[in-house]
Amino acid sequence: MAQKTDDPRRTAVALAYSQADAAPRVLAKGRGLVAEQIIARAHEHGVYVHESAELVSLLMQVDLDQHIPPNLYVAVAELLAWLYQLDSSQAGASEPPFSTLPAGGGGTP
Repeated sequence: MAQKTDDPRRTAVALAYSQADAAPRVLAKGRGLVAEQIIARAHEHGVYVHESAELVSLLMQVDLDQHIPPNLYVAVAELLAWLYQLDSSQAGASEPPFSTLPAGGGGTP
């Protein structure tokens, strides 16, 4: 997830989730050059990048390798559900799709 503004100090948070985890966890986070590297790495590996300043701001408060707090479960679950649905529908595509969801997440894009 990335926060994109005119500010050169862009902010990004990378989440990881597996079925063995109780909740998604913060894998990486940073501002400025670190954020740009997180975003570039996501694109290199075909990982979706979602831009939501509000969600990124909240996730920046979570320590590295810690699970997201319960108050963010719904927002992150809606985002993950949408991404899983998109991934399933594009399984036959020759190139990985990149997507930016509307800020605020949830719902049908």
